[in-house]
Amino acid sequence: MNHINKALTIFSILIGLGISSAIAQDFSTTYNRIDKVMDWGATTTHLIVDLGTEVRRGRIDADSFSVHVRRSDPRLQEPFLEEGTRNVVDAYISDENGNAVRRGRYATLVMEIGPSLSLGNALNYGRDPEVGRSINAWSLNEYNITQQQPIRGIAGSLVATEMDQYTRSGIDAYEFDSSSYQDEEFGLIEMQYAHYAPEQDDGQNPLIIWLHGGGEGGTDPTIPLAGNRADAFASEETQAYFNGAYVLVPQSPTRWMHGPTGQQGSGVKEDALSIYTRAVQDLVESFVTERPDIDTDRLYVAGASNGGWMVVRLALDFPDYYAAALPVAEPLNLDYVSEEELERIVGLPMWIVTAATDGTVEPEAFPVPLYSRLRSLGAENIHLSILPDVTDMTGTYLSEDGAPHEYNGHWSWIPTYSNHLAYVEGSGQLYGPIVQEVDRVGGREVVTVMEWLAAQSK
Repeated sequence: MNHINKALTIFSILIGLGISSAIAQDFSTTYNRIDKVMDWGATTTHLIVDLGTEVRRGRIDADSFSVHVRRSDPRLQEPFLEEGTRNVVDAYISDENGNAVRRGRYATLVMEIGPSLSLGNALNYGRDPEVGRSINAWSLNEYNITQQQPIRGIAGSLVATEMDQYTRSGIDAYEFDSSSYQDEEFGLIEMQYAHYAPEQDDGQNPLIIWLHGGGEGGTDPTIPLAGNRADAFASEETQAYFNGAYVLVPQSPTRWMHGPTGQQGSGVKEDALSIYTRAVQDLVESFVTERPDIDTDRLYVAGASNGGWMVVRLALDFPDYYAAALPVAEPLNLDYVSEEELERIVGLPMWIVTAATDGTVEPEAFPVPLYSRLRSLGAENIHLSILPDVTDMTGTYLSEDGAPHEYNGHWSWIPTYSNHLAYVEGSGQLYGPIVQEVDRVGGREVVTVMEWLAAQSK
């Protein structure tokens, strides 16, 4: 066979495989990105590459593309955080939203994620020079997605560095707005907030107010949803317990514990006051007034850490307004709360959550004394959950020794919004996904935290 015939034969084989002589040429394309809020924060879970032409199902796999990411935080003096290659665990032909199809022009790459895999994180907790302390913010994640194997029907090699569409799953279910309140003592207070409305029906719907932790303050109302998964209150699973509930998530410009003397941190605050108490209450009341289908007998206030502190503060100041309170890892110092104030909330249903491993807000210093003092004053519909620790309860994320991944003990909001807490009537507490699978233990009723909350009414 002469050289010309040999070359023609090779070219014909390449054409038959759907590979042209331009195989070595790179072609630029775009990608769509999907973030999801996980227990440790917002994470990029899927990348969807535009193939430029329709491709049949089964012609790509997890090795078809490599994914490199460079993460930075523009707030910082040294913005660079890290860079590296992310692991693709699955890939399939899809539409532009990531839905699998028999034939389509997109390749969805399913990314490996986990609480210890920071390359996938969409947030960074860092010191913001404008506010002078560490808070969460969206990081700048620059992706480079490169085709590594031939794909039948595509001539050349695709490279995607430009993002086309960006979806924040869960967060996108919310709407965003702002409020202004002229406080007679502290002046004009402006707050951002997120809110969710259930499907319209002919009945009345409860309202859940969620107050974020100290790391989610600022002027971006998506951060309280992304930082510790407050978007879970709008999930189908949680909404089902309430038969549809409104959700309101205010954002503190600084911290909820910001008092007249400054922005004290948890555990060192020498008062029990906030400059935001009246502004938050005004926002809640306005929100309720503007929506006549909200059941004013079923207003539930919940929050974590700094937000747990504000939950108790609002209850003390407006004891007849709320139907129940759910403070998680709350650090309100009872040395600055009178017996008379506590007596106001003896009849308020309350479920206090903490963890024995919480080194930020020690249980014996704050949550346990709150429970004990209210019980001593005669509170009956009050519960205290002290988790032994805060670990992954899904069975998905493991430590190197094979044990469930252990989170920071302060993060007791994880089993709370996952509804992995329950009490056994007259017999103590249960933890973990099992609480959603059993109705009775030893003949005694099992009540999960969300079931309890949804059942409260004035």
